[in-house]
Amino acid sequence: MRNYEQIYIDGAWVASDGEGAIDVVNAGTEKVMGSIPNGSASDVARAVAAAKAAFESWSQTPVEERQKYLVRLNEALQARSAEIAEVIAGEVGMPITWSTMIQAGLPAGNMQTFATLLDTFEFEEEIGNSLVVKEPVGVVGAITPWNYPLHQ
Repeated sequence: MRNYEQIYIDGAWVASDGEGAIDVVNAGTEKVMGSIPNGSASDVARAVAAAKAAFESWSQTPVEERQKYLVRLNEALQARSAEIAEVIAGEVGMPITWSTMIQAGLPAGNMQTFATLLDTFEFEEEIGNSLVVKEPVGVVGAITPWNYPLHQ
């Protein structure tokens, strides 16, 4: 059973401002497989503030350096693929074979694909008499699907 008592904000594991914990239930067995802190609106505000603070320098990071981060992320995902597949299989009720291929395998492969695409991606493109510039615009918050947690 994995019980987490902290949340990850601004590069560190920190206590949540929320009270209590939320049980994580295995979709296949209906048994509690772990717990996570019950986050709060102030936790979200701290995370957004940290992301906004990091945005300025990250948005100026050279493409080659970003590419290296994607490669490292791919390597880290591959190194933990068995653990990732097991946890997500329990969370979403997917057979471990499928979870290994889909839930753990595809996100790692996507990171490698994104890194490779950066070699040829056009950040500036002339279309007619217009110049289209693709650049970072800021922090994004999203509510993502429950059935592909690592793909987001």
